[in-house]
Amino acid sequence: MKRDLLSWLIFIALSFIWGSSFILMKIGLETLSAYQVAAIRIASAGLVLSPVAFRSLKKIPREKLLLVFLTGTIGNLIPAFLFCIAEEVIDSSLSGTINSLTPVFTIIVGAMFFKSIATKNQIAGVIIAFTGTSLLFLGKGSLHSSKDVLFAFLIVIATILYGLNVNIVHKHLKEIPSLQIVSVAMVSNGIIALIVLYATGYFNLVLSDENILHSTAAATVLGTIGTALATIIFYILLKRAGSVFASLVTYGMPFVAIFWGFVRGENIGTGQIACLIIILIGVYWTSRRNFK
Repeated sequence: MKRDLLSWLIFIALSFIWGSSFILMKIGLETLSAYQVAAIRIASAGLVLSPVAFRSLKKIPREKLLLVFLTGTIGNLIPAFLFCIAEEVIDSSLSGTINSLTPVFTIIVGAMFFKSIATKNQIAGVIIAFTGTSLLFLGKGSLHSSKDVLFAFLIVIATILYGLNVNIVHKHLKEIPSLQIVSVAMVSNGIIALIVLYATGYFNLVLSDENILHSTAAATVLGTIGTALATIIFYILLKRAGSVFASLVTYGMPFVAIFWGFVRGENIGTGQIACLIIILIGVYWTSRRNFK
C-alpha cells in the first residue's frame, strides 16, 4: 500500500472535512431545527450519491437490500439526528471529542453481539478510553449542568450505533463493495429525510431569508461534502494506503473539531483536551496487535 504525498494530502483533507462536520451542524442550528439540519444532511448526501446508487442497486442481491437500508438507518440517519439534537445544547468541540469513542464501541458491540474475540490490547484500550470519557463527564469540562450531560449521552448512543453498523456490514455485507452500500443506503434514507423536512414545515419557511439560507447552506455542505464526498475520498484512501492508515483519521477529526470550537469561542478547557488524549490513547491501544 502506498503512503506517498498524495495519500497524506487525502488523509489531511479527510480529517479536516470530517472534523469540520461538528461546527457545520452548529451553524445549521442557528436558524433551523435539529430535525431540519439532520434531514437536509441526509437528503443532500443521497442526492449527490444517487448516480452511484442507481448503478449499484442492480449489483446488490435483492435479499440484502433491506439490510443495506437498515445499515443506512443505523449508521447514518439516526446518528445524524442524535448529533444535531445534542448540539442544540452542547458545544461542537465536545461532540467531536465524544465521537472519537466510535472504534471502541465497534469492539465492544462486536464482542457482545457478534462473537468477536477481544484481545488483551483491545480490552486494555477500552478501559483506557472509558477512563478518559468518565473523567470528561465527571470533570464536566464544557458540560455545565445535568441537562448537558444528558444531551452528551446522545453522542455516546450515536457512537454505539456506528459500532453496531460496522459490525453488521462486516458480518453480513462483507461481499458487497462499501461504496455500493453507502450510496444505496443514503438514497433510500434520503427519502425519509425529505418526509421529515416536509413534516417539520421546512418548505413553508421563507427560504430566501439570509439566515435560513446560511443555515441551509451549512447543512447542505455537511451532507454533500462532509458525508457524500468524504465517503468517496475515504474509499480512495482505503485503496491507496490500506485500512490501518485510513483508520487514523479517527485521531485527526476531534482536534479539527476543537480547533473550530476555539475559533467560534466555545468553552474549551485543558481538561477536555487531556480527556481527549486519554480517549485517543485507548483507541490507539485497541488497534495494536495483542501482547506478545
